[in-house]
Amino acid sequence: MTRKINFNAGPAGLPLPVLEEAREQFVDFRGTGMALVEHSHRGKAYEAVHQEALALFAQLAELPPTHSTILLQGGASLQFAMLPMNFLSAGRSADYLVTGHWAKTAFSEAGKVATARKAADTMNADKTFTRLPAAEEIQADPKAAYLHLTTNNTIFGTQWHAAPDARGVPLVADMSSDILSRPVDAAKYSLIYAGAQKNLGPAGLTVVVVKTDWLKSARADLPDILRYQKHLDAQSLYHTPPVFAIYLFGLNLKWIKSQGGAAGMAARNKAKADALYGALDRLAGFYRTPAEKSARSRMNVVFRTPSPELDEAFAAEAAKAGMEGLKGHRSAGGLRASLYNAVSLGDVATLVSFLEDFARRKG
Repeated sequence: MTRKINFNAGPAGLPLPVLEEAREQFVDFRGTGMALVEHSHRGKAYEAVHQEALALFAQLAELPPTHSTILLQGGASLQFAMLPMNFLSAGRSADYLVTGHWAKTAFSEAGKVATARKAADTMNADKTFTRLPAAEEIQADPKAAYLHLTTNNTIFGTQWHAAPDARGVPLVADMSSDILSRPVDAAKYSLIYAGAQKNLGPAGLTVVVVKTDWLKSARADLPDILRYQKHLDAQSLYHTPPVFAIYLFGLNLKWIKSQGGAAGMAARNKAKADALYGALDRLAGFYRTPAEKSARSRMNVVFRTPSPELDEAFAAEAAKAGMEGLKGHRSAGGLRASLYNAVSLGDVATLVSFLEDFARRKG
């Protein structure tokens, strides 16, 4: 079988060694005579998988002893509501940095269950997001329960390359599309959440990192299924977890470790982004990159040809050449190459060659 190059924004590609090991172990998991998906989540076979994944994630993310990991279902979208439900008691509000579609959605969802306010909003008149706020634009409330940001804007291609100054307010981040793509100082954050389907594993799993002391301020009058504390106390086994997603998560973490961990991923991802942006900049007479250079994402490279018709032709011809997922998000149009951890520098070189050829033929 000839595998295609996967530039999809998510669910994203997984490293081939991870898929091959999962295939090899699927029917008879580690000699148990059963597939992992048939094992009890309370049994020894799965318990080993579960604990290995938690320990390896803590190691790779370099979590301080003040922070704990929770594995949940529901995707990051559930966290848009679960977060304010846990930490916004009556009379309290939270601040949100609205810098993209998902940051805007997180703010909107929080407003449905509690009081949320915008500390900054970088939406343009055409409802796109092409930059990040300057420090002086962030009008944070010092009494806010937390300040929320989305570290990477998958749809419009911007990324925070350093955490903003929260000025003493607990900092919360949605890192769904760039977690473990680079080292992060988790100690700066009171809570981090991330859907797994970009850099960590398959869809169906969400990772939450929480400062244990901060969790003491969470509400206790919620249904148990929505309480972070309940899941933490149960070691992420309050109810049946997504066992196969966690297994693939663990395999993917082993692969990340073999590639040098978060620092290795950062070097790999910088090289990929530099190669692709470099080509787009060289061909600036044909291609356009809307995101401001200082805010360019290393995970999602958004670009356009001179017309929507050529955008469509580019995506279609690239698909025929074995490159999937280059069409932009339906709300933004254009083109997008997602360069998550599993994408190789060779994959990007193939795309760059295609970019150059397409511009030569159509320009």
